[in-house]
Amino acid sequence: MNIQTNTSDTRKVSTLSPATLEIVAATVEVVRANGTAITDVFYRNMLSAYPELQRLFNMPNQASGGQKQALASAVYAYAANQNNPEALEPVLNRIAHKHASLGITPAQYTIVGKYLLGAVADVLGDAITPEVAAAWDEVYWQLACDLIAREARLYQFQNTQPDASYWRPYEVASIEQETRDVVSVWLEPVDGQPASPFMPGQYISVALEDGDVHQIRQYSLTALPQKERLKITVKREPGIPAQKIPDGFLSSRLHAMEPGDQVRVGEAYGDFIDVEPNAPLVLISAGVGITPMVSLWKQRTLNSSNAKVTFIHGNRSLADIPLRFQVEQAFPYLNQAELIWYVEDGKVGDFGKEGRLNLAESLPRPDLSARYMLCGPLAFMRTQREYLLQQGVDPMSIHYEVFGPDLFAGLD
Repeated sequence: MNIQTNTSDTRKVSTLSPATLEIVAATVEVVRANGTAITDVFYRNMLSAYPELQRLFNMPNQASGGQKQALASAVYAYAANQNNPEALEPVLNRIAHKHASLGITPAQYTIVGKYLLGAVADVLGDAITPEVAAAWDEVYWQLACDLIAREARLYQFQNTQPDASYWRPYEVASIEQETRDVVSVWLEPVDGQPASPFMPGQYISVALEDGDVHQIRQYSLTALPQKERLKITVKREPGIPAQKIPDGFLSSRLHAMEPGDQVRVGEAYGDFIDVEPNAPLVLISAGVGITPMVSLWKQRTLNSSNAKVTFIHGNRSLADIPLRFQVEQAFPYLNQAELIWYVEDGKVGDFGKEGRLNLAESLPRPDLSARYMLCGPLAFMRTQREYLLQQGVDPMSIHYEVFGPDLFAGLD
């Protein structure tokens, strides 16, 4: 299946002016130190003027401050890595896919730029000279133009546009209980046309309205591609009342749905895919981070490659592992495979090891020719990545999926 995943355009290299680079280098730490305050003003002013944009942001992440911290990180990380394009490229690619899945438009970049740069001026006050303001304006618009171009290529490849026609109605066909807090939802297009094409490892955006609340979330596709339907696997996200963080709006409602209920679905996007099907592959995940791994694992059953595929996953117990039976059922159909469930309750089963996931135990000598794919909590992925790097794995061979707000993860 030929689906666009790389959004870069090697025909054009855009660089900041030398004067801007000098100013940015001199002021990036000031922006970093005030990042949360800047984005607090930015969100407050922008969402007051354009409340309809609230749907693009995760309510629990807004309440916890994670969304604000992520945007602050993005601003200074992009500026600070101007001389490190190799590090920026995969991150920009990931952001472009996320934005395309949301149906982001070029006009929205103008709105964000107006309020973000205005917030910088409000918070930093007299420190923002005309020269400093112009430099950060250049930084923002280089980032925006790069992303707009990448997203345009993604829309073109999927033969879609970020307008009202982007979102298609899908109907819930069935719901399967995977664990006590995870369900799988099968979705079928209402219009009778084929479901969105995708590659294993990609995700879709699901949009739902309830009264005045309109939210969009991304969910990995957890079955191999089918023309008639899509499958997503959803963990119910409980709130934290003490911190005034609400329950996950979309996850709670998807858990309560019944066959016949409808949601709106965007096209499939994401660059977390198996681009070298004849190379050894190592999947490393924790918790609900298993979701993009399942279709990648199953995909390897469809080719005749003798390359080894290894799947290492950590969870509290076997009963808490979503999609466990689908993974185990595919195991005999792989030419060379190793499957390890790390569980903490001591009941290990056929593929289990007791304790927390430990790569030093399961991968004491990582294959340097393999591709490594990570998904799970951010701290978990950083720990596994650090171990792999210490063992000599090329950073370009380590790939990860991020579903939280911090899409610039990996630049630290």
